[in-house]
Amino acid sequence: MKLPRIKILALGGTIATRPDASGAMQMGLGAEDLVAAVPALATLAAIDAETVSRVGSHSLGFDQIHALAARIAGLDADGVIVTQGTDTLEETAFLLDLLLDRDIPVIVTAAMRNPALTSPDGPGNLLAAVRVACDPWVRAHARALGVMAVMLDEVYAAADVLKVHPTRFNAFAAPQTGPLAALVEDRVVPLSLPVRDAVTHARARIGDVAGAREQPVALLWMGLDEPGFLLQAMLDHRDKLGYRGVVLGAMGGGHVPERIAPLVTQLACMLPTIVSPRAGGGPMLRQTYGGPSSEIALRKAGLIWGGRVHPLKARVLLETCLRAGLGRDTIAEVFDPFG
Repeated sequence: MKLPRIKILALGGTIATRPDASGAMQMGLGAEDLVAAVPALATLAAIDAETVSRVGSHSLGFDQIHALAARIAGLDADGVIVTQGTDTLEETAFLLDLLLDRDIPVIVTAAMRNPALTSPDGPGNLLAAVRVACDPWVRAHARALGVMAVMLDEVYAAADVLKVHPTRFNAFAAPQTGPLAALVEDRVVPLSLPVRDAVTHARARIGDVAGAREQPVALLWMGLDEPGFLLQAMLDHRDKLGYRGVVLGAMGGGHVPERIAPLVTQLACMLPTIVSPRAGGGPMLRQTYGGPSSEIALRKAGLIWGGRVHPLKARVLLETCLRAGLGRDTIAEVFDPFG
C-alpha cells in the first residue's frame, strides 16, 4: 500500500534543543534529527523533513509565518506537520489557519519537555501528529477541520487551542470547545468538528496578504484601577510609537475601568480598537450593563467587539486584517461572527 506523503517543517523550539557545555538547552536539532528519534514514522508515511529555522517560538515573527504559509500552500504533499516552540503555538497555528485553505491536514506540534529529560514528549507528539495527518477521517475532513494542533494525544482547532500552563506536561487545552479528537491505542477517535464559519468568513475578507507590510498591534491588558498611562501615550505619540491597531484584554463581559473610558473611546476614534475577553473566552456581553465603561457604551463609542476570540488571537487577527488594508467597518464585520 502506498504510504501518505507527509512533509515535516521544523522551526525550532524545545522539541529541537540539546544541552550545551554548561547544561543549558540551546537550539540545535534539525528536522532530520527529530525524525530519526521516531523510527515508527517510517511505517506510517513517506516522510520528507526540512529544517526551516532553529529559533525559539518567542522569537518568531509574522513575516516568518506568512512565508511559512506560502510555502505550505505550494507543497505537493498529503499532509504537513510544523514543529515549533510552545511559547507562541496558539498564535502561529491561528495565523496559519487564517492564511491557508488547503484540503490536506496541516498540523502544528511541539514539546514541553526537552530531549535531555528522562521522558521528553517531543517524539510522542511528532508521532501522534503524523498519525493524525494520515488518518482517513482527518484527511476526509481536512478543510472542515482547518489547521490543527496536536499535543499529548489530543487534537485541537487552531482557533481554540491555548497554552494554559507555562511548564506543565499537559499545558495545552481548548477551554471553550474541548479537543476535536483523541488518540487511543494509536487510533484517532473523532470527537467533534469545529464551527469554522467565522474563520472562513475572515479568510474570505482578508484575501491574499503576501508581501504586505507589517501592521503593529498593541495588546493592553485591563486590570484593577488601570491608570491608562499607556493609552495616553498612544494618543499623544501615535506616529512615534507606530501602532496601527489596539487590542484591549477587557474585564468581565467587556468592561474597562471607568476612569479610563474617555481615553479608550478617544483611541477608538484614531485606531481600530478591539475589545476581547481577558478571561480567555467568550462570547462577551453586548447589551446588559449601562454606564460609561460598560459594553453598551463602548460599543456605541465605536470599539470593535472581539467576541470569543482570546486577546492573543485577536491581535493576530487584527494585524492580518490591517495587512489586508481593511478599514474599521470591514474589520468589525470580520470579528462579528466570532460572537
